[in-house]
Amino acid sequence: MPDPLVEALLRYTESHPGESPFMTAIEGMAIMRSDHPKPPSHMLSRPAMCIVAQGAKWGMFGGNRLEYRAGQALVIGVETPSIGRVVEASPGEPCLVLAFELDLAIVRSVAEGLDAPPRASGEPGRGVFVTDFQGPLADCALRLVRLLDTPQAIPTLYPVVMREICYWLLTGPHGGDVARMTLANGPSQRVIKAMHTLRTRFTEAIRIEELAAIAQMSPSAFHRQFKALTSMTPLQYQKQLRLLEARRLMISTAFNVETACFQVGYESPSQFSREYARMFGIPPKRDARQMRAAFRHDSPAQALGTIAL
Repeated sequence: MPDPLVEALLRYTESHPGESPFMTAIEGMAIMRSDHPKPPSHMLSRPAMCIVAQGAKWGMFGGNRLEYRAGQALVIGVETPSIGRVVEASPGEPCLVLAFELDLAIVRSVAEGLDAPPRASGEPGRGVFVTDFQGPLADCALRLVRLLDTPQAIPTLYPVVMREICYWLLTGPHGGDVARMTLANGPSQRVIKAMHTLRTRFTEAIRIEELAAIAQMSPSAFHRQFKALTSMTPLQYQKQLRLLEARRLMISTAFNVETACFQVGYESPSQFSREYARMFGIPPKRDARQMRAAFRHDSPAQALGTIAL
């Protein structure tokens, strides 16, 4: 029996002009279709849920690689650099993904309304995980796609469906991880506050002690919590932010390698080039040239290998 979510996503992608990712009438929600496996793409992921209806993908967060396929979803609770790749797709059975932003304020509101909120363990919380989405979550995903047929209903019904999704996440097997990210003064929220400082000042040399003080933790506890959330150290996180921004500058503003290097906080062009090649696989000048060529033929999101999630 055909999967109704697969049918709905196929119908949407075949009836709308353009190419993947398809940005929908629901702000922050996109549909991605891949008819072939794709090479890895680097991106800065925001809190989101990425549901695979057909095919398979993997996501790399620091040294943590998570595979997810039909019937599973990747849940991202923190803004973090990542790498994504489509590994199973064909013209007959394209990889179909429904991705939408998660509003942690809504998650917190739903958690506060539960009679028995999920208890978070004493272990450092994970900021990214894979979960099954059969049953009620699958029904919610299908209703989101069907809402696109009645745009006038989106403002009223979309928030209701999102609250239901948050409910099933909080009462599911990963409810503790989800709840931990919403605690107003919990360790995860304090680390996320320090991460925000690191993101806004990523071009500066920031000491771990300063970030730990923002999170109200000892440097060792902060380092441990940060790595649990993002699967990378604060230094690795900052380095990836710098390199992603340098790549964006070279592609969208045609900055040369040296200018981009200094703009994102590097002092040594040779070190910048080494670390850039280590992350993206080729030297920055050649990568920028190839990406600008792709940019001329594809949408900006395709060329940069990302969507606004």
